[in-house]
Amino acid sequence: MTNIITTHTRCLFKSTVQDFLDMDENAVLGYIVRSFHGIDQTTTNEAWEGEITIMQHVLRPWKEDDAYVFFEYDIPRLGKRVDVVLLIRGMVFCLEFKVGKRDALQSDMEQVLDYALDLKNFHKFSADKPIVPILVPTKYENTKIDIKPSAYDDMVFNPLIAGEDELQSVIAKVLEVGATEIHDDSWGFNWLISPYTPTPTIIEAARTLYENHSVEDITRHEADKVSTDTTIAYLLDVVKRSKDNSEKSICFVTGVPGAGKTLVGLDVAIKQSYKDGEKDNENGAVYLSGNGPLVAVLTEALAIDNRKKCQERGEKKNLSDSRREVGEFLQIIHRYRDNMLAKIKNPVENGRLEIDPTKAVKNGETGYGEVEHVAIFDEAQRSWTHKRLADYLKRGGTYGNKLKVPNFPVSEASFLIWSLDQREDWAVIICLVGGGQEINTGEAGITEWIKALNEEYTHWKVYISNKLIEPEYAEGRVNDLLQYNRNVTYSDSLHLAVSLRSFRAETLSAFVHSLLSFNPDASSLYRNVYAKGYPILLTRDINKARTWLRSKARGTQQTGILVTKVAARFKPQAVNVLAQGDENAVHWFLEDKTDIRSSNYLEEAATEIQVQGLELDYACVLWDADMRYENGSWHFYKFNGKNKWNPVADTSNGREEKKYMLNAYRVLLTRARQGIVICVPEGNNRLNSEGFPEDSTRLPEFYDGTYEYLKSLGIKEI
Repeated sequence: MTNIITTHTRCLFKSTVQDFLDMDENAVLGYIVRSFHGIDQTTTNEAWEGEITIMQHVLRPWKEDDAYVFFEYDIPRLGKRVDVVLLIRGMVFCLEFKVGKRDALQSDMEQVLDYALDLKNFHKFSADKPIVPILVPTKYENTKIDIKPSAYDDMVFNPLIAGEDELQSVIAKVLEVGATEIHDDSWGFNWLISPYTPTPTIIEAARTLYENHSVEDITRHEADKVSTDTTIAYLLDVVKRSKDNSEKSICFVTGVPGAGKTLVGLDVAIKQSYKDGEKDNENGAVYLSGNGPLVAVLTEALAIDNRKKCQERGEKKNLSDSRREVGEFLQIIHRYRDNMLAKIKNPVENGRLEIDPTKAVKNGETGYGEVEHVAIFDEAQRSWTHKRLADYLKRGGTYGNKLKVPNFPVSEASFLIWSLDQREDWAVIICLVGGGQEINTGEAGITEWIKALNEEYTHWKVYISNKLIEPEYAEGRVNDLLQYNRNVTYSDSLHLAVSLRSFRAETLSAFVHSLLSFNPDASSLYRNVYAKGYPILLTRDINKARTWLRSKARGTQQTGILVTKVAARFKPQAVNVLAQGDENAVHWFLEDKTDIRSSNYLEEAATEIQVQGLELDYACVLWDADMRYENGSWHFYKFNGKNKWNPVADTSNGREEKKYMLNAYRVLLTRARQGIVICVPEGNNRLNSEGFPEDSTRLPEFYDGTYEYLKSLGIKEI
């Protein structure tokens, strides 16, 4: 027997078809069981036995071919395995077995199609090969051999269904219409070790990190381009050095939209919190975000996945326990903040934060701090200004039902540094910073962090991305702000320059920046993005946009409509804005195509608040009259709720508000991994019987300038 797979590769068993057919079934099962690192289950072994028996019958006609069979091929981006992969006459067959089943479910069809699309997009030696997904409910009796070419012109066949009795004839029929001549004799042999460069969604990546405690294979690893591994290693080295030297350190990580900042933060949090699969209570980390929808969606996704995997292993686990476990290292920042607020003297005396010994107990080297040594703050640029935080705490939270602090003295950034500074041994703060993504009034940007380090925490070591000096961070004043701080180390290892979200177009963020900034290279950047297979299209008809989205998404790929939170006249487009509340975002992102709460129904649109840090495969950005192209610049308007758009005033507060409104479109235009359509409505040009506009809130001139500007960049229309 040759070419039997060893345990360190991507599948549990590999063989030429000829050798496979000559093997005893029990010997094949033995290889699979020995290679499997999970918990043995009788049902799993029985399924493998059934698959081996079926495949040894099905593959007989191709015994003399240069063909290969793989069992349990790992799809790391999806956290799943393909039951069987066949390589025959230049074609890749993905087989998903449902042993003993008589019916074909939509979810099973989507599953096997997902496998095929994943190989097409991320597996180098499959990229130019025909890929055939086949669902095999073994007792299925309605097989119709109807081979239809895919409408997507990417050599991925439409999914087929075959019972065990018809599988052989289905494969033969496919080979009649799709077999290709292979000139590279080593292609089949090398397929298994092909470069595999997946770009996971943040939800997929979080699931894989949390369950496997490893970042290997879940992101692209082209060493000359992607630096997530370098950044993670640099941060872990700062953590180690801080521990060894009993230092307090803070790191600022920058990156283009979709570059993997959140993934880096999650990976560091998990690596610090778990060692060899066990919880590390001595050196743990907590991942904190002020982004409620992001935390809620990730927590629910991880909890559901954790419960499912525990149940598959025969362990009892309810969803609330899984949520609690995930919540130990993944938290909304307000929860962490409230724990520390409960320890301070209240009211504050002499404008300084102090621990109240009647409210907190000193705990060894932890001091009065929380138990974690490392705190990762996602979207650190969105931390609150002193005024916003002080006003919030003065009234006791949004609804006045929390702890009231009438005279809170510092910004949120300063308070968070103070919280970690309460530890008496060592601590590390990791700030993940998005450029130009402050989207709410009262978000301080990076300035407040630097101000606190300069004025109050001069003993902290500062490690900073060398890109933090650019204009989108603190208005380009970072160098000036840090010029007298002697504890600063700059490093290009703290910048993530390549978008992992838009795997088809790494220049997407540059194009969006140029589009919003009226840079002369916007047209050439658009052509570059489009040429790399990332479609950006323009329409004035929301129904055309919906049709395009539905035509593009396959398997479990996700679509959705996006609007800014300031948008007001979306109802005429038959669009409703997703209601506030993290639970709504959870349903919008996590429910499947059978649930009307899913984004895929294209009825409810999410805002920049609900999608920042998350992503879709394909998105429609519905451009309202809140931001308009007029006479060579953007003009900003807010709706009065009744009958009129009012221009945003050119005051200090107004200019800040304009920045947030511009950044909202920056966020929306960078949410899609595989393509976007921008819908700029035509407006309403009809007159009523008295000769006045039928709808003065949607006049065509509110939209025409924006549409003509986008069209002038060369954006293709549908």
